[in-house]
Amino acid sequence: MKKYINRSIFYAILAMVGGVFYREFTKKMGFTGVTALGKVHVHLLVLGTLLYLLIALFSKQISFENEKTFKWFCKTYDIGLLISVIMLVVRGITEVLCINLSRGASASISGIAGIGHILTGVGFICLLISFSKTSK
Repeated sequence: MKKYINRSIFYAILAMVGGVFYREFTKKMGFTGVTALGKVHVHLLVLGTLLYLLIALFSKQISFENEKTFKWFCKTYDIGLLISVIMLVVRGITEVLCINLSRGASASISGIAGIGHILTGVGFICLLISFSKTSK
């Protein structure tokens, strides 16, 4: 349980840093439009902090730590979420700075973010499978 709470704390700290960066960076640049940076805080708070808090609660009732699919969840979900968030930050910074990306660069950012989302989705499916296997 402790390690899931620690992961939750890690994501909460990242969420706060992301929110502060969004607010201060856009204010300093005088940007008033909508940007991908505004989604970083919520992604980390909900998909990171809240999910791991729920897992910590479930870990009191269900022992899924030895489940192979749960180990896959931990690896793929975290990697996917971090890739997705990093690409949100990259996309958001280019939007705030009004950098005109080539079609290839824009597609690369979208493609890498897509890979992150796929990994996050695969990880989430692994979590659901591990819950299914260990439920009584």
